[in-house]
Amino acid sequence: MNEPIRILHITYKMHCAGIEAFIMNMYRNIDRTKVQFDFLVHYSERQFYDDEIESLGGRIYRLSVREDKNFIKYLFDLDRFFKEHNEYKIVHAHMESFAMFYMPYVKKAGIPVRIAHSHNDQVDPSIRGFIKNLMNKPFKYYATEYMACSEKSGKYLFGDRSCWVIQNAIDARNFVYDENVRQDIRKELGIEDNFVVGHIGRFNTQKNHNFLVDVFYELTKINDKAILLSVGEGELRPEIEKKVFRLGIKDRVMFLGVRSDVTRLYQAMDVFVLPSLYEGLGIVGIEAQAAGLKMVCSDVIPEIARITDEVIALSLQETPQTWAEKINCFTNRYARKNTYEEIKKAGFDVPFLAQNLENYYLRRYEEVKEQD
Repeated sequence: MNEPIRILHITYKMHCAGIEAFIMNMYRNIDRTKVQFDFLVHYSERQFYDDEIESLGGRIYRLSVREDKNFIKYLFDLDRFFKEHNEYKIVHAHMESFAMFYMPYVKKAGIPVRIAHSHNDQVDPSIRGFIKNLMNKPFKYYATEYMACSEKSGKYLFGDRSCWVIQNAIDARNFVYDENVRQDIRKELGIEDNFVVGHIGRFNTQKNHNFLVDVFYELTKINDKAILLSVGEGELRPEIEKKVFRLGIKDRVMFLGVRSDVTRLYQAMDVFVLPSLYEGLGIVGIEAQAAGLKMVCSDVIPEIARITDEVIALSLQETPQTWAEKINCFTNRYARKNTYEEIKKAGFDVPFLAQNLENYYLRRYEEVKEQD
């Protein structure tokens, strides 16, 4: 029996976040007797998806630069890694800013298929974002092929280069609304009688938790049953927790951290709020719609990701009070639709996209073999 071809994915770490969820959705749905995924990550500590990756047959190679900040060691580690691992013909890179460090070694190793994948359409409007934007620019010059989660994301990182838009998909079947699951999870969380506002996302500037808390604070003034479920981790979580305490709403906000049961948590929610400053796509918004939820989001969320008629898009220039009033419109229970067919028709169901990606890898691998 022939061994599967192995694709090396390069990312920060396989934690519970949007890019990593996309990779894992693809990984679970490809034919792993034909294509296997391996991972070069930039943290030495184990992460959320590591056990599953290894159970599926994937290998994880760990660098430590994001922890020790030792860039000289990082460059030596990169050089050694690609000298020792000449089995890879295809590298799929998801780290834009660090590409200026690792992609020269990918090219130096003679790896013929070097995929640059854009997952965002801009960066934070800050000094840090300005620096990151400069660091992102070399990414396209070392790649041979280009992918993006949306046309806007592709334009942002690759300009006019030909780019395959491969939408961040989900296994929509897992999110179909189930009233029994809703009742169970609400009972577990002690929120049976509450109006539950949900948000899922890393605590970083992009996800705009500061504004989310301002909106929820205004909501508490007009709805004494409102509860906020906040799912995720990140560097800004302590700051947001302090703000919640300062506003006197700590008993109304549940910080759930990273959860492995997000499909159940969507069932518990009454409305999903996504006030991001920018998004390449906004995969959690797709998941929320797949669960039949009403969603109030910022108007920066790409139109392609606003699939159902359950979405209200608002400007971030609107006041928190305006956002709160829109959210409060959904206080009364509404019928949760089964939106599976809508999600599938829009091209966001995993199996179809995973098959396309698998075929792409196999085709490119055969083309490279013929050229050897």
